[in-house]
Amino acid sequence: MDFPPRFLCDEMLGRLCRYLRAAGYDTLFANNGNPDRDLLKQCHDEGRFFLTQDQLVREHKAARDIALVLPQGDIDQLAALLGARFQIDWLSRAFTRCLQDNTLLLPADVEAAARVPEDARRPGEPLSVCLTCGRVYWQGSHYKRMRARLAKWQAGRSSQGC
Repeated sequence: MDFPPRFLCDEMLGRLCRYLRAAGYDTLFANNGNPDRDLLKQCHDEGRFFLTQDQLVREHKAARDIALVLPQGDIDQLAALLGARFQIDWLSRAFTRCLQDNTLLLPADVEAAARVPEDARRPGEPLSVCLTCGRVYWQGSHYKRMRARLAKWQAGRSSQGC
C-alpha cells in the first residue's frame, strides 16, 4: 500500500506548509532555527521529504533522496512542481489537519461549536476541532478561498495527465 508523502518545510516555505496541511498532508514546519543537518536527520528518522529553497542543502550527503530544493517562485508554481513530483491529490483529504499545528481534526463537539460566531456559519455545516490547540474550523470565506486554490491545483494536475 502506498502511503501519502510526509513533509518538513523549511522556514522559507511557511505558506506552502499551510497549503499542504490544508490538503491533508502531514507537514511539519521548521521554524526553530535548527541546522539543515538536524532537519535532514529528522526527515530520515520520520520518513519525510525535506522541502527547501536553500541551494546549500545539496551539499549534505544526507539530502540525497529526501531533499527537494524548490526554485524561487509563487505558491502556484511551487504547488505545480510538488503536484507533479509527488502526485499530490489536493482535494481528497482536504481540511482534515489543523493549519496551525498539523494535528488531525475531529468533528467538533457542542462545546467547540459554541465558540463559532452564529453569523459565521450555516445550520448543519460541518465543524472540526483541533484537540491540540483548540482551534475550531468552519467553512467560512477563508476556507472557500483556500479550497478554490486547492481545486485549481487539482484541475492543473488533471490537465497534465496525472
